[in-house]
Amino acid sequence: MKTLFKNYINTFKGLSKEVWWLALMTFINRSGTMVIPFLTIYLKSDLKFSNSEISWIMACFGLGSVVGTWLGGKLTDSIGYYKVMVRSLLSTGILFIALQYLNTFASICIGIFLVMLVADTFRPAMFVAMSVYSKPENKTRSVTLIRLAINLGFSAGPAIGGLIITTIGYSGLFWIDGITCILATLLLVMVLNPKRAKPIDDVVAENPVSVYKDKPFWVFFAAMLIFGIIFLQYFSTVPLFYKEVHALTELDIGLLLGLNGFIIFILEMPLIKYLEDSRYTKIGLVLFGLLLTAISFYVLNLTSWVGILIIGMLFMTIGEMIAFPFSNAFAMERAKKGKQGEYLAMYVMAFSITHIFGHSFGLRLVDILGYENTWYIMIALGGIGVLLLLYLKTMLVKKNELS
Repeated sequence: MKTLFKNYINTFKGLSKEVWWLALMTFINRSGTMVIPFLTIYLKSDLKFSNSEISWIMACFGLGSVVGTWLGGKLTDSIGYYKVMVRSLLSTGILFIALQYLNTFASICIGIFLVMLVADTFRPAMFVAMSVYSKPENKTRSVTLIRLAINLGFSAGPAIGGLIITTIGYSGLFWIDGITCILATLLLVMVLNPKRAKPIDDVVAENPVSVYKDKPFWVFFAAMLIFGIIFLQYFSTVPLFYKEVHALTELDIGLLLGLNGFIIFILEMPLIKYLEDSRYTKIGLVLFGLLLTAISFYVLNLTSWVGILIIGMLFMTIGEMIAFPFSNAFAMERAKKGKQGEYLAMYVMAFSITHIFGHSFGLRLVDILGYENTWYIMIALGGIGVLLLLYLKTMLVKKNELS
């Protein structure tokens, strides 16, 4: 057991202190967005909005994320990742505090859009900063560390948020959300000011290739859109499937979804370290992760035995653990050809776009075709994604750009 723990700790070695600071800030930031899981409940119970109005508000949420991500990439390339990160975190904190004072449908739509627009300018800037402060051989593990921070933040946030709501109320939630963003800003200024932090891999292309003219990247982008749509079902249609078809309680569903986070926390870094040292290419590993995620839906249709849900969750979790870090690492590597902010913004946008359409797409399919046929459609979509990645591998081999 002692040797196993030592080997686990060793998988974190070699990462720069700046990446560790970025991970801590990401944890604070993600924990601070604790208002998000309770947003629909707040809109329904406190502000008395209808389901139709809430759906429009959530569409503004997704749209703000897409526009903010695109804008963040542009600003990162023009004024630098540090300024974008500082201004985004500070402004997000102020906007979260202000959001509680909005109570009409129009003002909430505008407010949510602005909060997400400002908040998500942070994401491409953070990925560029991570790339700059990571050694080339450590980039995938750096991504994995940030993912661990995000997962821990998302796990801690709702628990803390629920406690705050029961003791202080929703007003306290908005205040604490805003304050945590402001605290993360202060930490950022203290530890990642360019006057103190020294870049490790700050590559600027002399003749940058526009992401809009990079055909292989757009094939990759399409595959990530498909992966995002499939993956998001585990946060919308799949929990309903657990409840309506297998009659699981909310506690059962929470434990099953919690299994995902627990496995990621324990196994993702050692798994990525092992795969990083293997002969497999990044695109080959993304392809395998997407395939496993698609198989997880096939598993759900095999039997009515409740234990199959755990097996399906394991397939999805392993697929997620492989696909996300290596797809992100591929995007960072590709970004060296052009403007890094622009490239990484498009990578993040692939998943932001799926948040607008992915949930409603799955829910509508379930209403029309039922769960079993919906899972078969997700499997087919996964197959298309795998074919796109195979085509991408062929393109990169021809251009001698496969890694």
